[in-house]
Amino acid sequence: MEHIAIMKPSWGLIPKIISGEKTIESRWYQTKRAPWDKVKKGDTVYFKNSGALVMAQATVAKVLQYEISTRSELAEIIRTYGNQICLVEQDPDKWSRVPKYGILIFLKNPTLIEKPFAIDKKGFGTPAAWLCVEDIAILSS
Repeated sequence: MEHIAIMKPSWGLIPKIISGEKTIESRWYQTKRAPWDKVKKGDTVYFKNSGALVMAQATVAKVLQYEISTRSELAEIIRTYGNQICLVEQDPDKWSRVPKYGILIFLKNPTLIEKPFAIDKKGFGTPAAWLCVEDIAILSS
């Protein structure tokens, strides 16, 4: 399976993935949605900033999924992995709400894509920030 992770440009995380500073991509949700139960070891994740071309990729080394009940559970995850995630805000007390689900995607072999490319998100919904496909070529434009 291949994945497209759409990133918030102002956070500047793609260069941190390429440099090896950010080794875990995280997704925090109130409901189980992609990539929950969809991303696996060995998959490829492509990265793009919102409104930009796909510019980087990495291989999934490991995946951890959490069902979070309390702020203290969230705090423990952040305490353990926050630096590797490069969280913009590492104090869970400053998060607007506690997510019910957390997905940690450990990355290896990050590389810049030689020829950045566009994708077509039709059918995934405008707010979708994670896309799962069998072959990224079907989204390439």
